[in-house]
Amino acid sequence: MSEQISSSEPSPVAVLKDALHNFEKVALSFSGAEDVVLIDMASHLVEKLSVFSLDTGRLHPETLRFIDRVRQHYATSLELTLDLLVPEPVALEKLVREKGLFSFYEDGHEECCHIRKVAPLRRHLTGFDAWITGQRRDQSPSRTQVPQRQIDAGFSTARRQLVKFNPLAAWKSADVWDYIRDNDVPYNELHDRGFISIGCEPCTRAVRPNEHERAGRWWWEESTHLECGIHLMNLDQEPDQTNDSGG
Repeated sequence: MSEQISSSEPSPVAVLKDALHNFEKVALSFSGAEDVVLIDMASHLVEKLSVFSLDTGRLHPETLRFIDRVRQHYATSLELTLDLLVPEPVALEKLVREKGLFSFYEDGHEECCHIRKVAPLRRHLTGFDAWITGQRRDQSPSRTQVPQRQIDAGFSTARRQLVKFNPLAAWKSADVWDYIRDNDVPYNELHDRGFISIGCEPCTRAVRPNEHERAGRWWWEESTHLECGIHLMNLDQEPDQTNDSGG
């Protein structure tokens, strides 16, 4: 396993070890994009891994095929549980009945993202003590302070503190792609068509030369609104400085 190092902070593998070895109930979030590198790194650290993807019902066919290809690719080296989280039917049916399938072009993406992403994620995370994401500081202006480890203010409850790990926080996009090439990691074919940040099909486009990668997400809205709500409540947090690794 070849791993690029781009800062003096702990490496992504070290952060993954902290999460996977010190927490009994930990899940890895997989978007169907370049965060596949985290699954590859984890496959060298543990024998079993719990992974989930948000199946919003609006993903590109290429992304769905890629998720299944990842499941098959690591089947021989890892006992991989890959859950697809789907929206709650009643809430989704109400949204579509009242506003149609493309209301976000008119009134913003927050309501649709909450139903298709945030609510299913909240339900799923109630069964875990920690989760792992592929956030990087270079992905958008709103993520420049993302720590490698933090208390998740958005999904913790009064009865349960949830720890969030961002192993790739200090990496650049180039580091991720060096890892993919050096380790022969499978990737979503949409990346070869100019898609960098990949989300739902109606809300994602290929980026133009010299555009930032998040310019391909919710491009009809203000550039300061390019978050779906999953990470929004944690973006201004300080790193978790506690010595208690949980578990």
